Amino acid sequence: MKVGYARCSVDRQEHALQVDALKSAGCERIFVETASGTKADRPVLAEALAFARPGDVMCVYSLSRLARSIRHLLDIADDLRSREIGLISLTEQIDTTTPGGRFIFTTLAALGQLEVELLRERTMHGLRAARARGRVGGRRRLLDDKKLGVARVLLADGALTVAEVAQQVGCSPATLYRSMPGGRRTSGAEAQRNG
Repeated sequence: MKVGYARCSVDRQEHALQVDALKSAGCERIFVETASGTKADRPVLAEALAFARPGDVMCVYSLSRLARSIRHLLDIADDLRSREIGLISLTEQIDTTTPGGRFIFTTLAALGQLEVELLRERTMHGLRAARARGRVGGRRRLLDDKKLGVARVLLADGALTVAEVAQQVGCSPATLYRSMPGGRRTSGAEAQRNG
């Protein structure tokens, strides 16, 4: 059985072109959804994938209607393949029930993996280059040395709670605790040493 899936991103778009093409391709059951392609959780797609049985073929107007990214597409294709369900894309003329279609999908999988590895490699090179220039990644510290000194004095004084001191220096209590292991005890001991 051919199972069709049609998707448009917004309500004002029409599914008619896709549905007509899927009917012409011989789809006996067509699932129609209005949802953004960037959403991983699409209930009608999940229903269509669950409906398909071994020996069936999932049919879409275009691969872009099925998946939000090459990785998502390959995950869906792997799931279908493991369940012995074919995949046909009418626009790209890909049919995984044929040797040629399986070859194209294998090539897509290899390209997807290459893309991931190249991105990882470029990121690592960029981080190394930034470190070599003295730049360190990550968020800026909320507590510089001056604010940390003020927090220590306020905590050592004992008049304010940790939450109130954190508010005074512009951070959360958790940030203050991370920056000053030991909290009030450490601040009091340091104040006595410095005083």
